[in-house]
Amino acid sequence: MRVLVVGGGGREHAICLALSQSAHVQKLYCAPGNGGISKVAECVDISATDIHNMVCFAKENVDFVMVAPDDPLALGMVDALEAEGVRAFGPHKAAAQLESSKAFAKGIMDKYGIPTAQYREFSDFDVAKAYIHEKGAPIVVKADGLALGKGVVVASTIEEAVDAAHTMMLDKKFGDSGNRIIIEECMTGPEVTILAFTDGKTIVPMLSSQDHKKAFTGDLGPNTGGMGAFCPSPLYTPDIARECMTKIFRPTIDAMNSEGIPFKGVIYFGLMLTPNGPRVIEYNARFGDPETQAILSMLKTDLFEIFDAVIDERLDHVDISWADGYACCVVIASGGYPEKYETGFEVSGLDMIPDDIIAFHAGTRLSDDVILTNGGRVLGITARGSSLEQAARRAYDGVDCVRFKDAYFRTDIGK
Repeated sequence: MRVLVVGGGGREHAICLALSQSAHVQKLYCAPGNGGISKVAECVDISATDIHNMVCFAKENVDFVMVAPDDPLALGMVDALEAEGVRAFGPHKAAAQLESSKAFAKGIMDKYGIPTAQYREFSDFDVAKAYIHEKGAPIVVKADGLALGKGVVVASTIEEAVDAAHTMMLDKKFGDSGNRIIIEECMTGPEVTILAFTDGKTIVPMLSSQDHKKAFTGDLGPNTGGMGAFCPSPLYTPDIARECMTKIFRPTIDAMNSEGIPFKGVIYFGLMLTPNGPRVIEYNARFGDPETQAILSMLKTDLFEIFDAVIDERLDHVDISWADGYACCVVIASGGYPEKYETGFEVSGLDMIPDDIIAFHAGTRLSDDVILTNGGRVLGITARGSSLEQAARRAYDGVDCVRFKDAYFRTDIGK
């Protein structure tokens, strides 16, 4: 089978590595890919959001396409591929609204009684400002559309919340994604991520995980796309898992079916374990990053077989199994990320990383056999262990091998 993975980050590197180990995959492409992905797949110079050229390439060269990032899913790449007879993994554009529109997602949860934070949506800044003053702080302000994982502000003061709304709605920090905002009550409790495979009928949760969103050690600084993750989460007990399946996971899939827009692919449940039970913080319509790097390193089942079964709605026939123990991913980022940063610096020390530790490339490019930085999050160093402490320690052993100008990372991932 000739397979194309759409995307070029650490998540896509993890997906490509897993697919490269499948007996069903004879040829693997990735568009646009990156410096690390080029070691396991042939990289194709097509932007992940270039639907026309991606479809043209797929029709001529591959049998199967896995669309990984949020943007092409929201733009309808799976719809476009299927219209041309190409088998494609991922939700259709209408279903991807669970991520591309927070207002849509909150509406689904409200209509079908799926537990989440109380909220209101606004398209007028002055009305939003008045509501913030009425409700007080702490309070949460979210851009409605896609914002690279950075369009959420948990404001501890009224002034901070008003500034966040102003930045999103009037300063257009996230472009049109901030034309409409969601203002929510501030829930309390630890966060857990559950990714799940679903074919629109069956839903199979993966290992639980915990992401670290803040830029700096100690959960300080601005939100990022994620500075590290580990799995499974010790907080996600079997009792909580059963409650989530009954009150959140199954009802979400049933709700989408009731709306006439079945969800097929990977669905991401961002959860908060509040004193009143699990609540949905957000949905994503794809694998999370960097959770995927940790989770897929634990997967024992052939990933292509899972993807194939999801498309054919026979996921209930696949036995999905996981390795014992834990996995931890530590992100090494460019200095200045998630704000302004420079790229083009040589990355050294990758050949010093032990064989049992994986350096997933996120923001890199290959130039004359030299790996250069090419993004905010550059690498995700991932290791497994029999305990969470051991997995984290091994991941940091790998981190210690890597050098590039202005590199930084959190020192508390997994702690």
